[in-house]
Parts: sequence; C-alpha cells; structure tokens
Amino acid sequence: MCKFAKISPMNKTEIAKYFYEILKSSDYFGETASIYLNAVLNALVLLILSYVAFKIFRYIAIRFVKNLANKTKTTFDDYLVKNKVFVYLANIAVLFCIHELIPLVLIDFPESEIYFEKLIEVLIIFVSIWILRSIFMTFKDYLRTFDTFKDKPIESYIQVFMIIIWIVGIIIVFSAITGQPLFKFLTALGAFSAVLLLIFKDTILGFVASIQVTVNDTVRLGDWITMEKYGADGDVYEINLASVKVRNFDNTITTIPTYYLISDSFKNWRGMSISGGRRIKRSILIKANSIKFLSERDIEEFKKIALISKYIQNKQQEVNEYNLKHEVDKSVQINGRNQTNFGAFRVYIDHYLDQHPDINKDMMMMTRQLAPTAEGIPLELYAFSKDKVWANYERVMAGIFDHLLAAIPYFDLECFEYPSGRDLKSLSSTFEPQKDS
Repeated sequence: MCKFAKISPMNKTEIAKYFYEILKSSDYFGETASIYLNAVLNALVLLILSYVAFKIFRYIAIRFVKNLANKTKTTFDDYLVKNKVFVYLANIAVLFCIHELIPLVLIDFPESEIYFEKLIEVLIIFVSIWILRSIFMTFKDYLRTFDTFKDKPIESYIQVFMIIIWIVGIIIVFSAITGQPLFKFLTALGAFSAVLLLIFKDTILGFVASIQVTVNDTVRLGDWITMEKYGADGDVYEINLASVKVRNFDNTITTIPTYYLISDSFKNWRGMSISGGRRIKRSILIKANSIKFLSERDIEEFKKIALISKYIQNKQQEVNEYNLKHEVDKSVQINGRNQTNFGAFRVYIDHYLDQHPDINKDMMMMTRQLAPTAEGIPLELYAFSKDKVWANYERVMAGIFDHLLAAIPYFDLECFEYPSGRDLKSLSSTFEPQKDS
C-alpha cells in the first residue's frame, strides 16, 4: 500500500485543496474555475510524481537488483531480471500509489473518481497477470538449465496456466467494473459452456495431446521426426499447447497441430539417435549373365585377394572333398558343388564390413541376395554406421560403396545400368550397315 494512505483526512483535504485555496484567494478565478483548475493541477502533479516514482522504482529494479543478482550463485534471480519481473513490480507499485492518490486529485468530483479508480484497478489486474507470466517464463528458463527438462514441452503447461489466469483475471475485471459478485458471472459462464467448449476446442485438444505426448514420451525437443502428410522432415524445436514446430533440413518451418501427434502416424528417429548406430541399407544390382562358376584359374586369382584368401582356400577344400566323396563327374562343371564369383563377392563384402572401423560390429551386419528383378539381382548390404551424424554417415556409406563398386570387376561381375550416351552410340555403330568398297 502506498504511504499516502496513512495521511489523516484533514491533511488529505488540505493537500487536495492546496491549489484551490491559492486560486480562489486571487481575484482572477471564480469558484467553479478554481475547482476545475485545482483538479487539473492536482492531476499534473500526480503525473509528475508518478513519473518520478516510476523512474526510481525502475532504477532500483534494473540497476540495484541486477547487480545483486549477478553476485548470487544461483541463476534463478538472473532469469527474474531477464524476464523483467522487477520492472513489472515497479509498474504495479506506481499504479497502487496512483490508485491511492486519485481521491485527492478528484476530491471535488466524487462521481468521476470511481471510474478512474476502476480503470486503475483494471490496469493493476493486467499488470499482475503479466508479472505471473514473467515468473512462469523465469521458471521455464531456469528449468531448461537442467538436463532433465531440456527436452520437455514446458511451454505447453505455461500456456495452460496462463489461459486459466487470463480467465480468472477477466472474471475479476468484470466484477470490478460492474460491481457484481463473482458467482453471478460464473453462473452466466455456465450457461455459455457449450459455446466456450466450441471456442476452446483446439486448446483443449492441444492440452490433452500435450499431456499424452509428455507422459508417453512420444516427442521431445530436438527429436528428428518425419510426417509426410504435413511435409515435416527435421528437428522439433518448439512444442506448445497448440502446435509443434519442426525445422526441416532445408531450413523451412513446418507447424503441426499437437493433437495430430497422437491421432496420426509419424516417424520418430530418436531410437536411431540413442542406439549404437545408423542403418546402412542399400543394394548393388548385378547382371545375372555375369554370374559364373569359378574355374581353377579363377580360384587361384581369388586366393590373391587378402580378405577372402583363406575363405576361398577352405571353401574349395570343402567342395573338393564333397565331390570326391560322391564321385562327381567334373568333366561337366555344373556337376557337384562349385564356388561362384557372386558368392565370393558376397563373402568379400561380409569380410570388408567386418574389418571396417566405422561399422558397429555389435549390431546386425549382413550381405543378402534379394529376389531377381528386371534390372538384375540385388545384393543388399545391411549394417550400421557408428557415426549417426548425417554428413558423416553419408561419407561412411559412400566410401563403402565406392570401394565395392570398384571391386566388382575383380570378381568378373558386372553392375546393371540402363544404356545411355556412349553405350547407345556403341550399340548403333554395331548395327550400322557396311559400305561397299
């Protein structure tokens, strides 16, 4: 409460009538003019005093409190300063003083006094709401300093509290302006509950969705999510009551209603991020007509390849023992068991991945042959890169396939690709008619 409230009624009247007595005692102003001029001069003095008080309170709030906050160990008071809590407290202190001084300014206008007092009361209510908002924002910033809350949608809960506070504030404003008790307003509010539910439908759905998202740990700040329906493919950087904002990898922003995170399907890549690796799953298409059985000469050549030398030797010994045991006629190569260049290349890939420093050996790793297609036989590599950062992951995968594509000719295999450019030119020259000599 402002200290002027403690002034005695007699002193209050003398202060309020100070300019009136001076003006009336002069020969230039009559009774009515003196009353109006007294009110104007009182209002002018009030404005000056309010401005000076505001500057003093603001100086204390900004300079003194800020210096005090910098000296403490906790960062909570720093966030109080950052969110201007003390500045708003200075504002409300000035408003309280003005509210107490209005009766002095309008001592001769009691009918107008009540309107100005109600106006100041409304301003006090709104500034109080703003103070509460700043305090909530302070708690949000402070909680963000802890790892536990860094990925939690705190803004959603702040918005819920602010909606409740604004509703309560509006009810109090209504009561202050009309002079009606609060229960009458609440009774009228109940009659319009259906309309209010319709108006706040998205807010209610968003609130429920926000709670479910948090409790079920569906999405966190920083998660990479993909939601093709809304064109979202990037990192979540904001979760609030109404929407989730995603910064896509092309730096565009996609806004998704929070409710759709529980009503629609989407892909969250967090599992990949917290796992031991990022999956590499890509195929090489091999021409079917380049696959063959290995001859003795081929076997000797493949033994020179360090990664599969021992495998080729052991496998051939196993094949020879089988064929000898079953008295297989090897005059026709298809008889009995044989090694193929395709199988040797598949084993080479397995060994290459097993010795690659950027592949996680503790996770699934294999090379598999898929069903033949019109484009050839897919040989799929399935493994996990240790590095999950996108750019590094792409470099690891590209390096692996650079090597494998360059290794294919050593196995007398061919990669499939549609003919184009020089291939078509070479093909056309084959069918070009010979000119008569």
